[in-house]
Amino acid sequence: MDIIKLIPSLKSFLKPFYLADKKIGLVPTMGALHEGHLALVRRSKAENDLTVVTIFVNPAQFNNPDDLDKYPRSLDADLALLRDEGVDLVFVPEVEEIYPQPIGISINFSLLENTLEGKFRPNHFGGVAIIVAKLFHLIAPDVAYFGQKDLQQVSIISRLVSDLHFDLEIAMIASVREKNGLALSSRNQRLNEREREQATVLYQSLQFSKTELLLGTSWLDIVERAASLIAEKPLVRLEYLELVNVHDFTLAKEINSQIPQAICIAAYVGDIRLIDNILLSD
Repeated sequence: MDIIKLIPSLKSFLKPFYLADKKIGLVPTMGALHEGHLALVRRSKAENDLTVVTIFVNPAQFNNPDDLDKYPRSLDADLALLRDEGVDLVFVPEVEEIYPQPIGISINFSLLENTLEGKFRPNHFGGVAIIVAKLFHLIAPDVAYFGQKDLQQVSIISRLVSDLHFDLEIAMIASVREKNGLALSSRNQRLNEREREQATVLYQSLQFSKTELLLGTSWLDIVERAASLIAEKPLVRLEYLELVNVHDFTLAKEINSQIPQAICIAAYVGDIRLIDNILLSD
């Protein structure tokens, strides 16, 4: 497994693969890897000649400096996991390599950016778009792999690819969960035992909401009852629970069988903010 930190070295490494018309898969991460990330890696390895994993905690997508400081970092352990998976290349740049000067551009996604995560995390998706566009430009993958847990992010990146005519495919892989249903997330490392137990109410609320919605219960009634369920967990504070149309993340109040829809949730468990979602079509 090759580990590269500098952009010129990255380009030199990749050039023979371009010339040989090899298929390249990209798995962008911020490190603190878990089985959800490894599921993306395994899918990439099964479908491509070369798998590139990036590890970069992107400051541009954190609207809260404290959250950036506390984001878990475990580079040595991450590299060991990727080596065991047979990853070909890991790109681990420093911040100065990616942002040699202050960012001078901004990217806005209009409606997609003004709801749910965009609403509660101002400028977050603009920062995501900048780093993803940089990685797509530097690596030129054929396929890039992302997890369903960050469903709105996948929609944002798909729009980025469409609008800027990147010649690649976006592959979304289903969320990987613990046995109790908690979606795997790097942020889970910061939960204590009691918080981790109470955090399971997020997925329970999603399952309850989906079941009731498919039974014909009104969405407003579902939200009220789900909020009551969450309120029974003293360490959990609901931020939002919404039914959305996946293609543009507009809010919905009823099922529309003609388009993909999902139920999305965000909540604080202690002082850790977690998100999750469930597709109605699953």
